[in-house]
Amino acid sequence: MTEPRFPFLRWGAMLRRHPSALLLGAQLLSLLLYPLMDDTPRGRVLFGAVALVVVPLAVWVVRRSPSVNWIAWALALPAISLSLIAIAFDMPRVLAWSSVLEAALYFYAAGGLISYMLHDHRVTADELFAAGATFTLLAWGFAYAYFVCQAWYPDSFTGLVHPERPRRWIELLYLSFTTLSGVGIGDILPINAPARVLVMLEQFAGVGYIAAVVSRLIGLSILRQQRDNLG
Repeated sequence: MTEPRFPFLRWGAMLRRHPSALLLGAQLLSLLLYPLMDDTPRGRVLFGAVALVVVPLAVWVVRRSPSVNWIAWALALPAISLSLIAIAFDMPRVLAWSSVLEAALYFYAAGGLISYMLHDHRVTADELFAAGATFTLLAWGFAYAYFVCQAWYPDSFTGLVHPERPRRWIELLYLSFTTLSGVGIGDILPINAPARVLVMLEQFAGVGYIAAVVSRLIGLSILRQQRDNLG
């Protein structure tokens, strides 16, 4: 099979083979953009732009996995629409409902990728990218759940800096990453029952993901390498 002559065709072919890599790259790139998302109108526009990119990518990756695609679009389209309406008209309650749908979409996409990684006993390069993308999807999903919890139950979280104010999005995402990874730095804390339940669920999800999915991929990769050495 000959390689495409033009570089953009080669990139397109690679992304079709490894869609999880594109999603992982977009998630990591958005981390670099989130510090620019403050409470200004520019920050709100940027927040909406990131959603317009990342959410369709999550749907695309689900489509490549054994999951049902229409469920992903049923979550993604109203989530994007409500998010843009909330940002354009400064409607926090609508933003909370869009966050409910986005959390559900990210959890659904993570489930689709986990199913994709577990469907056979062969580890591909895209499945390794999918392992990283699934971690970020879970982290974003719980961050949106924290955002909804804070909107519905004020004073759900506190922190070492300005403990009396609501936590910003980047702080909730930071809490999600530290909780899911098991680091648990502790400068952002849940202080009521709903928030603590969410944190405990994420701790359970993080331990289960490492134990059931990541360890399996590592074990299958080692077995494949051993077979290649013997062969």
